Amino acid sequence: MRLEKIAAKALENVGFDRYLLSIAVAKRANELATGKEPLVEVDVKKYKYTDIALMEIAEGKLKIEVEKES
Repeated sequence: MRLEKIAAKALENVGFDRYLLSIAVAKRANELATGKEPLVEVDVKKYKYTDIALMEIAEGKLKIEVEKES
């Protein structure tokens, strides 16, 4: 699947909140960079960590929750 379609699906999965998506991708990419295993079947050497994080979100492998301030 093309990266544009993956990004669109990931954006849909976070309720079309671009800010939330960017934060989630950054946090997950950091986890991947520090040694966490990807939740999707990809060649880690072929894709950037941010691309892998987008794929995980697009496929619904990550649950993204928003903490509400009281």
